[in-house]
Amino acid sequence: MSDNRTPLLDKIASTEDLRRLDKSDLPSLAEEVRHEMINAVSVTGGHLGAGLGVVELTVALHYVFDTPRDRLIWDVGHQAYPHKILTGRRDRIRTLRQKGGLSGFTKREESEYDPFGAGHSSTSISAALGMAVARDYTEKAHNVIAVIGDGAMSAGMAYEAMNNAGAMDSRLIVVLNDNDMSIAPPVGALSAYLSRLLSGKTYRGLRESGKQIARKMPRAIFEHARRAEEMARGFFTGGTLFEQLGFYYVGPIDGHNLSHLLPVLENVKASELGPILVHVVTRKGKGYGPAEAAPDKLHGVNAFDIVSGTQFKPKATAPAYTKVFGETLVREARDDNRIVAVTAAMPAGTGLDIFARSFPERTFDVGIAEQHAVTFSAGLAAEGLKPFCAIYSSFLQRAYDQIMHDVVLQKLPVRFAIDRAGLVGADGPTHAGAYDLAYLGCLPKIVLMAPADEAELTHMIATAVAFDEGPIAFRYPRGEGVGVALPERGAPLDIGRGRIVREGGRVALLSLGTRLAECLKAADDLTSRGLSTTVADARFAKPIDTALIDRLANEHELLLTVEEGAQGGFGSKVLGHLAETGALDRGLRVRAMTLPDRFLDHDKPEAQYETAGLNARAIVAKVLEILPRMSEGRSRGGLGVVRQIVLT
Repeated sequence: MSDNRTPLLDKIASTEDLRRLDKSDLPSLAEEVRHEMINAVSVTGGHLGAGLGVVELTVALHYVFDTPRDRLIWDVGHQAYPHKILTGRRDRIRTLRQKGGLSGFTKREESEYDPFGAGHSSTSISAALGMAVARDYTEKAHNVIAVIGDGAMSAGMAYEAMNNAGAMDSRLIVVLNDNDMSIAPPVGALSAYLSRLLSGKTYRGLRESGKQIARKMPRAIFEHARRAEEMARGFFTGGTLFEQLGFYYVGPIDGHNLSHLLPVLENVKASELGPILVHVVTRKGKGYGPAEAAPDKLHGVNAFDIVSGTQFKPKATAPAYTKVFGETLVREARDDNRIVAVTAAMPAGTGLDIFARSFPERTFDVGIAEQHAVTFSAGLAAEGLKPFCAIYSSFLQRAYDQIMHDVVLQKLPVRFAIDRAGLVGADGPTHAGAYDLAYLGCLPKIVLMAPADEAELTHMIATAVAFDEGPIAFRYPRGEGVGVALPERGAPLDIGRGRIVREGGRVALLSLGTRLAECLKAADDLTSRGLSTTVADARFAKPIDTALIDRLANEHELLLTVEEGAQGGFGSKVLGHLAETGALDRGLRVRAMTLPDRFLDHDKPEAQYETAGLNARAIVAKVLEILPRMSEGRSRGGLGVVRQIVLT
């Protein structure tokens, strides 16, 4: 989209066009990219601060390296909006996170400039190392560059990859974008000079010559010389940790100063060394005042007013599930000092920022380290505390072995608060909470709950507080509740017991989770069509309420289970039970309505559920598909009665 304030950007259809510019034009180009990004995200919403912080770095990387031949891998991908603008996708940038539009993250199918897709953090170095080794194996010569934020460096996977890379000879470039942790000493002219010096050919040559000479000396002298050199460079640069992992460290350098960035990246590109880490210091939200002033609040945004930074949020008609969780946990913790809370770098996203304001000494943010969060919680539980480990459903996948081995196998009472269950709208398939019912439900003796509304969530939190016999989890979606009245205090539920919400005759809808409201709408429609419908709320995905299921099976002609999860979850357990009891042999018709067996692209949540076939209209259609010509003549006495079929 052309703009009279973007004359340089208007000339760029690919990175080849970018590389034709004079270096003196690059600072102006960076400002134009920043302008374009702010304007685009003000319309679409999305991740703002991270991308603004890497504008100059993005320009420099594409200017110095021969992308897409050189592989440029962005960790997480939410910082890649400037990258998309410069790589032939500017004309679609205002479709970000919209139906049929650009992904909010990197995506291989979207562009040849996205060699590796990412929506979760800390994958870039592992992927880049794999690509570098494949390049060497196939005797090619292109560069592989991974850009990873300092937050993502809190995850163990990043260090596993660095440890592996440091022990190999493959030429790999890692750019550490340091915008929050303040792990670097102050940057400035001296730092920039040292970085150019340390990355330059002369110093590298002298260093390698020195190593060759030192290797001919007795081992003790060689080790002393090596350590002295590392200590000297670490004193000036702060890179000792990365050197110990086997990386050649360069930095820190000012990530917003192109005259600092370009010569260092050019030196690194020309290097024949193995793995190199370039430490770049940036400011999140750079160049947009509201984002600089509030980097957390403007990390991910709705559409907003550019002048003020005010976001256009629809007025809430009910509290968000995340807020209900945080406030309810605070109430419970006031009466139980054994309750503690654990999050993996998502205090606001999980509602634990609310808990932290009341109980800072009982709140633990472990960084982007879900595996550690789970086992840390197991350790807390082993010593008699009541840890609530709050993690998004899609992020909890990263800690599956720890859930099984460190929690479930040892019967430790860790309480898992699983946010973002079900579909998540604009964040798309990388963040969809589609699989937790299946991957947790197969673990022995875990208790797994899903509230139908925000009031039920308060009861399930109380249930988790009271349950000390082993692990227990409750899952809830993103967004607002349905608007029911909240109780003063949650009441513990009977483990494994559901409830009948509405009595009917021929059809039974057994809902797990917040699709209950859609089931009730469907029941109204079906009843108006002459198909009297019962609606039940399962509450528990494990253990299932076999007595409730048997009653529904015996008193109805058709039983539909409805869940916002993938195949293999709650419905599979119901089908398995009915097969064991012989209900299917007696003619009961059963269907499990789940998320489809494919990834669903980003869209508005209601549109995603329409596509998934999990709204009231789809439920009605499924019933009519199964019972197209049945009359209302069947009594409610059970499956043994005669069915009257009317042919039309």
